[in-house]
Amino acid sequence: MSMRVLVTGGVRSGKSRHAESLLLPPHLPIDAPVTYLATGPRLDDADWAARVALHRSRRPASWSTVETTDAAAALTAATGPVLLDCLGTWLTAQLDELGAWESPESRWGHQVDERMAALDSAWRASPHVVAVTNEVGWGVVPEHRSGRIFADRLGLLGQRLAASADRVLLVVAGQVLTVKDTAEDPDPPRGGA
Repeated sequence: MSMRVLVTGGVRSGKSRHAESLLLPPHLPIDAPVTYLATGPRLDDADWAARVALHRSRRPASWSTVETTDAAAALTAATGPVLLDCLGTWLTAQLDELGAWESPESRWGHQVDERMAALDSAWRASPHVVAVTNEVGWGVVPEHRSGRIFADRLGLLGQRLAASADRVLLVVAGQVLTVKDTAEDPDPPRGGA
């Protein structure tokens, strides 16, 4: 059975922990060969290393980790369930690679669009994937250009993946709210901005 779940929420909301739980018993056997797709770059940052270590400590030994910013290729290559964590770090890596922070959108916008389309295509073709994203659009419009680029693009990517997701879950203060569940409502209302 195909299952695509998008888990969104703020920083430290519990979204990654909940996403991990969707690939553990009773949803899957404890020894299921899950691929953990880590999309963030390795940083020389003690706080970041501590976050990564915490995430690793929660994963069963049967899970394999793939560290890459080519999430579309990794999703396509996966042979079993995948946890993609997270779309925000993936997008940041794409924007970094393309020099988006300092150059005009006319130089990189189409490339980001192509990469988002490739990720969306791989997402739609994946039989069992749980993706984590950040909900960044609830505050004021970011003061700096880089913040606006990130928030705008991540918002669009989230909408894109949510449109074809079987389930969309919002995690707030460790509490999970169902935004969309096609098993409960096969014809959910369509939104978007």
